[in-house]
Amino acid sequence: MKKSTSPFFLTLSMMLLAQGVFAQGSGSQGSDLLLYGLLAAVVLIFFYLLMQVSDHMLAIEAQRMGLNPDQRKKVGIIPSMTAGLFSKSAPAYVGKAPFIPLKKGFNILLEGAAEKKVATGDQVRTFGLEPGQFLGMSPIPKVLVEEGANVKAGDLLFYDKKRPEIQYAAPVSGEVIEIRRGEKRSITAIVILADKELQYRTFDAFDLEKSSREDLVTYLLDAGVWPHIRQRPYNIVPNPQDIPRDIFISTFDTAPLAPDLDLVVEGRGDVFQKGLDVLGKLTPGKVVLGLNANGKTAPSAVFTGAQGVEKFWFSGKHPAGNPGVQIHNIRPIGAKDQVWVLGVQDVLTMGALFASKKYDAARTVAVAGAELNHPQYVRTYLGASIADLVKDNLKHEHVRAISGDILSGSKLGMSNFLGFYDDQLTIVKEGDDFELFGWLIPQEGRPSVSGTYPNVLFPARQYQASTNTRGERRAFVMTGQYEDLLPMSIYPQHVLKAVITGDYEGMEGLGLKELVEEDVALCEFACTSKQPLQKILREGLDLMHAEE
Repeated sequence: MKKSTSPFFLTLSMMLLAQGVFAQGSGSQGSDLLLYGLLAAVVLIFFYLLMQVSDHMLAIEAQRMGLNPDQRKKVGIIPSMTAGLFSKSAPAYVGKAPFIPLKKGFNILLEGAAEKKVATGDQVRTFGLEPGQFLGMSPIPKVLVEEGANVKAGDLLFYDKKRPEIQYAAPVSGEVIEIRRGEKRSITAIVILADKELQYRTFDAFDLEKSSREDLVTYLLDAGVWPHIRQRPYNIVPNPQDIPRDIFISTFDTAPLAPDLDLVVEGRGDVFQKGLDVLGKLTPGKVVLGLNANGKTAPSAVFTGAQGVEKFWFSGKHPAGNPGVQIHNIRPIGAKDQVWVLGVQDVLTMGALFASKKYDAARTVAVAGAELNHPQYVRTYLGASIADLVKDNLKHEHVRAISGDILSGSKLGMSNFLGFYDDQLTIVKEGDDFELFGWLIPQEGRPSVSGTYPNVLFPARQYQASTNTRGERRAFVMTGQYEDLLPMSIYPQHVLKAVITGDYEGMEGLGLKELVEEDVALCEFACTSKQPLQKILREGLDLMHAEE
């Protein structure tokens, strides 16, 4: 929500006015004037606060009613007071499309951004799917292949015993060289040694115009494409019987060292559009694109020229590119609502199924980080080996590999594989060093939201990141810092404390269903109490999902 001017300044001005009036009077007359002045100040402050609270409640109700941003600007006690004077103007290329400027957030500027050239991933030879990445899946899914078997890209590898209709496909063709097992014989990974020339399982042509939605869902399930869709709330693979209110795709990522999605879709506009056409058949509502208004020039024409979708432009710092933030600021998730979310490259995979009748799990991955000799984009496939992606590219071995961005990604070993939904691999220095009296003595600049480091004087400077938390867990105190970073009408600290205390009604009422881990990742980075906010949030989401 918009920040208003503090009533402190109003109070101060009224006090000074009353003092001036009193100085001009004398005796009892001056005392009466002072009393009247103070009383007037109190009355004005009361009505000011009343108007602010009323305006805030009207804005929240407008969001719950599903009004679009342009309509919400017209709602309020004095709706045009701040909209015209203080709101950020949209770039010229936005035109008259809906524009949402987000004021909250923070950009973490790190060294090691990938060079905007795409290298062939010939060095990546092994690929793997890890069932544990899929929230809610049985620890021992039903595996459909054996070690030594040869598979084609698109052949089914396993399915969830709880929901056998949802099946997971091989991203490449080749030999299944290993089925890894963990505790209690759980399946941790199915590993494929890829062929030099990929072979694809081919599918029958599907007529979107003449077929029903039910036929389309069955087709997507049989092809193994269904898991590319994620449901909000809970961030899980949706039930095929469910129908979403809307489907959202964010076309830009504001996380540290995130890939440039304009580069990803270059030359693949027809495939992306086909994917959007398919998604439009799955919902009676809208397919919504979140577009980037942060740049001096418009994003890719693949995004701006997309047909059959609703477009909203966003500007602001991270997490402005998060789908959850965009959903909240367009049409928030109600108590009984369900919306679906896809990444840009998931839309490409879906479009390729209909454009070429094959399961194309190609991925353009940003391999980034200051600990690499050559941060670069690599053209490879879903589930690429971490060791293969960074082969002969590490400056030293004392590093941590993160599938995803540094804030919300997953810590991986070199024997692991890129996450199913990830298109970024971040390599950072392992932060196991100790700083003696680190908070007492002057320090060099480092990524921080705090103004106590020199970085506040150099807002455009980039820093070398490490995994050092520079502190340990302490009392979970109320600071208000989370609310300054999350551009949503939600109080994240109150939500998380409701999770910790097991307050189910509090969790639901305060907006837990609108959040996933990536939405509070920046809050965790800034947390004075060093609390594992993403872990706490997931515990709350799992509890709420289990109760439904």
